[in-house]
Amino acid sequence: MKFAALFIALSAVPGCAFAQDRFVPMTQDQMSPEQKAIAAAIVASRGNMGGPFDAWLREPELADRLQKLGEQIRFHASLPPELNEFAILITARHWTSQFEWYAHYPLAMKAGLDPAIAADLADGERPRNMPDDVATVYDFSMQLHATGNVNDDVYASAVKKFSEKGVIDLIAVNGYYDLVSMTLNVAHVGVPAGASPPLKSLRDE
Repeated sequence: MKFAALFIALSAVPGCAFAQDRFVPMTQDQMSPEQKAIAAAIVASRGNMGGPFDAWLREPELADRLQKLGEQIRFHASLPPELNEFAILITARHWTSQFEWYAHYPLAMKAGLDPAIAADLADGERPRNMPDDVATVYDFSMQLHATGNVNDDVYASAVKKFSEKGVIDLIAVNGYYDLVSMTLNVAHVGVPAGASPPLKSLRDE
């Protein structure tokens, strides 16, 4: 499929954030050959150019590296999908990133995350009745976001449950989605028209 057809297809995909007033999505005619090639690769891999990719395309080489990093973190991490998606929701909640939560909440539900845990997280509360592995991801991610580090007990618990490799994957998913959430917020990427923002503000923003 040629890129023009891909671009037409992605523009019709529900959930693509095409209404932001910063980093407005470029048309095919506005893109350089390098941008067209990378946009086509993103569409082929992800199905659309929503989320942070429209903004990142302003620096096409960086966009390419970031989307490949995101593919590794989302699809090839050692953490189970439920825990990986939970960490993404924790990061979305930390930044009040409406689009990030909107995009990943259904993925977290599909992966098996308890809806009650997500609901408590969305309300800014420590989720109740978390299984041990879910609680470890919560404690590690929340402490990392709040302080920029984790204490010895939290670190030891994470290594015991996930191994050192898993801890690196947990750091990576939090860090990558920090960048995603910051990009979405600066780009004013919101939820699609007709959808309500899923998160209330927990800070003065």
